[in-house]
Amino acid sequence: MTAIETLIDILTLEPIEVNLFRGQTPEDERRHNRIYGGQVIAQALMAAYKTVQGRRCHSLQAYFIRPGDPKAPVLYEVERSREGKSFTTRRVIAIQHGEQILNLAASFQVDEPGFEHMFKPPAADPPDRVPTDAERARLAGDDLSPHMKELVARDFSIEMRRLDPVNPFKPEKAEPAQRVWFRASGDVGDDMAMNQCVIAYATDMSLLSTCARPHGVSWMTGVQMASLDHILWFHRPSLARDWHLYVQDSPSASGARGFNRGAIYTESGVLVASAAQEGLIRQRSKS
Repeated sequence: MTAIETLIDILTLEPIEVNLFRGQTPEDERRHNRIYGGQVIAQALMAAYKTVQGRRCHSLQAYFIRPGDPKAPVLYEVERSREGKSFTTRRVIAIQHGEQILNLAASFQVDEPGFEHMFKPPAADPPDRVPTDAERARLAGDDLSPHMKELVARDFSIEMRRLDPVNPFKPEKAEPAQRVWFRASGDVGDDMAMNQCVIAYATDMSLLSTCARPHGVSWMTGVQMASLDHILWFHRPSLARDWHLYVQDSPSASGARGFNRGAIYTESGVLVASAAQEGLIRQRSKS
């Protein structure tokens, strides 16, 4: 099974009871200490979608409460908060070992016409002219261990190409902004719920690192980093198999928290989503 097929599989939640669903973590991710946050967001959004018909998610807000255990399944309990003429609201609680690990609120809307405007994307080299992480690893020489080179070269469900890369092992101070091309590594079909869930999964991948850039640190240099919340707005439909430019900045860091924003454009320059996230960024104690 390819990585993207595995992602589709774990997003195809198991129904347990009315408003109750079960999700799993991929086998090769269970050796990690915690579940990747984007996975829990995507599964929670899919659980909400299982209780909604004929409407598309336009916004979600999630709070990470506890680290997820990748070796245990996650239960997703959906609360049907509101059924309106135009909008539907859902609240989802992700549970492991009897405790909440995430709660998410999502709003869905019927398709309707309205006023339109958007910011234009910044200039960026097209994705076919930007090296992949695996290609950069091959150029890194002795900076990466054989294990890390093997890790970045493996099959990923999301392909990422960084226009403003920083070496996480030897980070240098940089502007609190970055641009990343991303897309699903295979076709996930045309179902809008699945496409939104895959895009939501991808948006947690690089956003938090933006606030570390001006300080010349990374999660590989003894800094503790973890997502605290994640907000996502879907402005227009988009297919995860297509390239998206993720334009990120970090306006502020204080109180051991970093604030990050992201704008997501199609390759043709259409703004399809926006993201915001605050995360923990704390120097680990050396004692």
